[in-house]
Amino acid sequence: MAELMRALRKLEAGPGAALQQVPIPTVGPRDVLVRVRAASICGTDYHIYSWDPWAAGRVKPPLTIGHELAGEVVAVGREVTACKVGDYVSAESHIVCNQCPRCRVGEYHLCEHTRILGVDTDGVFAEYVAIPEQNVWVNDKDIPFELQSIQEPLGNAVHTALSGDLTARSVLVTGCGPIGIMSVPVAKMAGAEIVIAMDVNEYRLELAGRLGADLLINPMREDPVEVVRGATRGYGADVVLEMSGNPSAIRQALKAARNGARISLLGLPGRPLELDLAADVIMRGLVLQGITGRRMWQTWYQVRSLYRAGLAERLRPLITHRLPLEQVDTAMELMGSGRSGKIVLVPDLKA
Repeated sequence: MAELMRALRKLEAGPGAALQQVPIPTVGPRDVLVRVRAASICGTDYHIYSWDPWAAGRVKPPLTIGHELAGEVVAVGREVTACKVGDYVSAESHIVCNQCPRCRVGEYHLCEHTRILGVDTDGVFAEYVAIPEQNVWVNDKDIPFELQSIQEPLGNAVHTALSGDLTARSVLVTGCGPIGIMSVPVAKMAGAEIVIAMDVNEYRLELAGRLGADLLINPMREDPVEVVRGATRGYGADVVLEMSGNPSAIRQALKAARNGARISLLGLPGRPLELDLAADVIMRGLVLQGITGRRMWQTWYQVRSLYRAGLAERLRPLITHRLPLEQVDTAMELMGSGRSGKIVLVPDLKA
């Protein structure tokens, strides 16, 4: 194996990223070295690349970015037992402490001291990455690498959707970014009666329709509350999966929900927002449920089962672009345009 590799690095505060030659990571006794075969881009990566206020307050360059990965194990530390050389793997991006009260009771996704690949430690937009053994997830080899790489964000959709019963329920998805779109076929496979998708972006609404949404709403063109109530016999949605973080969408979602509905909130508002808790939540008995990350490892097992049941094939249209590491600027421009689904960086792909 060569001593150097290519990696996309955030070298300093400010927009952009640079492709550099850096040493291949060393492997500790409980680490796994993975040859990256596909790495999908997340909104977090876009925030770091564009260097918004969140990134400026959190990320400390220099750093290799990226956290959604699929690859092949090429070396393991002497104490590793969870996988072997030749395994196809993905990674849980949250590195937990195993010591805080939440970890001790098995709620690892709520760890008080979580570090994130590509945010707090060197990430996966590279030819190789070293990850802790406890973060490795061994994949079925018949799943293409690009579909293996999106399991981490898919886990967010699965965690959000399956945090309550969906069987025979009407489901409203607000926000059709990639995770919102992924939640559509998850809800359908979980037995939802009707899945309604809402977004202002027509390109992503169309993608949500291709992945199984029964009804598409652009709130710039029609009143989403009226449309949802019209599609649910006047009552409103049984379940809302809030994926946008947009204040207007959140308020509309509350009004479009039936009395007693579950509102699972994954989208992150960019600023504090005002809600009419008395009228829209308390007096209507709504259940607001915050969702973070993936349940480790319950959600990963759910994703595996859904993939084996056909979800992987349903998600193929969501991957709209495959680009080499050298074209990160093009990839990020596509992300910013809103005219893409999941974009996958392929280190072996030639520019």
